[in-house]
Amino acid sequence: MSTTQNSESQAVLKNFVPYKPKKGEEYMNEKQRDHFKTILLDWRNQLMQEVDRTVHHMQDDAANYPDPVDRATQEEEFSLELRTRDRERKLIKKIDSTVEAISQDDYGYCDACGIEIGIRRLEARPTANKCIDCKTLDEIKEKQLGS
Repeated sequence: MSTTQNSESQAVLKNFVPYKPKKGEEYMNEKQRDHFKTILLDWRNQLMQEVDRTVHHMQDDAANYPDPVDRATQEEEFSLELRTRDRERKLIKKIDSTVEAISQDDYGYCDACGIEIGIRRLEARPTANKCIDCKTLDEIKEKQLGS
């Protein structure tokens, strides 16, 4: 699992409560859509708080150190933070488009084959737009083309 996937999962799991479907419950009914919309919006808020923290940290810690090694260390630290925030900015866009898909009643089904993605997979990765089989095939193709 990549670092991005780890940080995505950890961010989502902060206030996470698993959905318990009732027997015979229709897939992606209003209650389920609300559940995922709540997860996504909470996740988005957590990411936005991180952005604010980074801005304040960089403003508070911005110092012009006389020692070149100290300056280089600070610049590297800021660079890493900015790269992380850039990844999170892209993730926020993906979350926003996923929330839009929920409002359009176009959430929870694989973009490639159209089958149900599944509640557990979506809870693990709320922005997933492919079922596990199609995603696995994509990754295999990517490895073959990348090698």
